[in-house]
Amino acid sequence: MKISEVSYLGNLRTACKHLKSGDTIITDAPIDNNGKGEAFSPTDLLATSLASCAITIIGIYCKTNNIRFEHCDATVYKIMGAAPRKVDRIVVEFSVKENQWDEVTMNKIQQVAASCPVDLTLKNNVIIEYKFA
Repeated sequence: MKISEVSYLGNLRTACKHLKSGDTIITDAPIDNNGKGEAFSPTDLLATSLASCAITIIGIYCKTNNIRFEHCDATVYKIMGAAPRKVDRIVVEFSVKENQWDEVTMNKIQQVAASCPVDLTLKNNVIIEYKFA
């Protein structure tokens, strides 16, 4: 299934167009890899996709199970390795306390987050750590 087109804009920058919506994301090489760091880097998008996917799967689970889900913010940390240069670790800190879930629900939400497709794709290659508060 064709989903996107990516064009090189010069100066280590790309435009990534989502074909169905027409939305575009600009990427830029990070400062520590010859870029200007003026937009998401491709590896930033990878790490951010993990958080977005986990939140989406949590939302689906809550909707399916009639669980109140009105608030979730995530802060994403990406830790790069040097030899080879790759994403070694991603830490996602979720802020969900405003949902006022009990301990049983929170435990299930944590399991659900770790079952998102991006997590399942990355987990054997990247250390993934979730923190919920």
